[in-house]
Amino acid sequence: MSRIPQWVGRLGAGLSRLATRLETQQAAASGADEGAASASGSAARGPAGTGASADGAASSPSGPHGPGAEAGSGEGGTAVPEPASVPAPPAYAPAVTARPDPVAAVPWGVRVAAEAGWRLLVLAGTVWVLMRVISSIQLVVLSFTVALLITALLEPTVARFRNRGVPRGLATAITFIGGFVVMGLVIWFVVWQVMENIDEVSSKLQDGIDDLRRWLLHSPFHVTEAQINHVAKSLREAVGANTEEITSAGLEGVTVVVEVLTGILLTMFSTLFLLYDGPRIWNWTLKLVPSAAREGVAGAGPRAWATLTAYVRGTVIVALIDAIFIGVGLFFLDVPMAVPLAVFIFLFAFIPLVGAVVSGALAVVVALVTQGVFTGAMVLLVVLAVQQIEGHILQPFILGRAVRVHPLAVVLSVAGGSLIGGIGGAVVAVPLVAVTNTVVGYLHAYNKDNALRAAGPGPGPHGATAIGVAPTAPPPAAPPGEATDGKGKGGAKGTDESG
Repeated sequence: MSRIPQWVGRLGAGLSRLATRLETQQAAASGADEGAASASGSAARGPAGTGASADGAASSPSGPHGPGAEAGSGEGGTAVPEPASVPAPPAYAPAVTARPDPVAAVPWGVRVAAEAGWRLLVLAGTVWVLMRVISSIQLVVLSFTVALLITALLEPTVARFRNRGVPRGLATAITFIGGFVVMGLVIWFVVWQVMENIDEVSSKLQDGIDDLRRWLLHSPFHVTEAQINHVAKSLREAVGANTEEITSAGLEGVTVVVEVLTGILLTMFSTLFLLYDGPRIWNWTLKLVPSAAREGVAGAGPRAWATLTAYVRGTVIVALIDAIFIGVGLFFLDVPMAVPLAVFIFLFAFIPLVGAVVSGALAVVVALVTQGVFTGAMVLLVVLAVQQIEGHILQPFILGRAVRVHPLAVVLSVAGGSLIGGIGGAVVAVPLVAVTNTVVGYLHAYNKDNALRAAGPGPGPHGATAIGVAPTAPPPAAPPGEATDGKGKGGAKGTDESG
């Protein structure tokens, strides 16, 4: 009976050792599974786990603590570290994809449209602010622009005086006084002719209205005299009802006269100083331009001025030819106020396309009312013939390639200028577009040439651009007396031929 407790104790110790070995084998198996799941830590975790399990298995039987030996010490007495990585997810777990970059998720077309859109918004805002500023100082801007046009017309005369030895101040004074005296005389002559012939035109206009009334009464439209009287009565009542508005318009007319006089004085003052100090004003303006863009602007300025000068001089010549030929036709057809109508045709020719139509229609209406249907038809033929000669022969020959503006751009610029500045805006719109076209074209070519120079030597361009970027230094010449084949002979031959 005394051996039974010892046998039970040995049995319990054996069972404890068996449980320890089973736990060690389970730990080794789980370590091998983790090493296969994680490729980066498989080499470190697999042997360490196995070694720790073996040490535990070897020390457990001799250790006094039995089942606690799975967390025991190895040969060196240090604790076995637990795996540091997170176990891999099970196979049934869904795969989680990473979210893409928001910029990469936006389609390329949408990104391009957005980039262009905010830049267009900035440009539109800038143009709107500029238009608001111009509208607030419209009189000053319009006066200075007209002064530029007059200066472009008179500046060649100053240059001729300067070439003949006349001092600049005296040449400017002679040209300025003579130019404005001629313009003043033309305006006075037009007003005088209109005032002299206004009574005759009014009486003939009344006769034309009576003829129209008689024709309507006997026309196939079956218009009665009561209907005509009713229309006339309605017109008189409309005029009487709007008497206050007409009076206020007259007061506004006084304000307009004051503004016109102020604009004339500003134009004369600006023209005088542009003729006298034009180069110094331009040099001062260049100082306001950033240094990086100063060279390009300095090259674009003379070309813009040449375009403006060619436009003004060509337009004056074409307008003068139109006025002379149409005026002669009106004179031989015995149309009243032939000279004032010719002057109107000359002035309206400065408004491209639209001005010719308006002035020609005015001449046809005056001829139709005063001289009858046949004379009106003949004046229409004369106007159409002169305008066709102007559009197909005079403008291409006189203006040439100095002013290259598409007809659609002309119509749109005239319409926009008239909406912004009235008749004055319509006059200055086309030269402004022509100058802008020249400046943009030159700056584009200038930037292209700079890019070619920065690119260094290589297969360069041809033509005029190649001349601009070609090296100015001549190639080194061969020593005298040495003759070589191939390129040397060609070079010597070229030298002899050039000499």
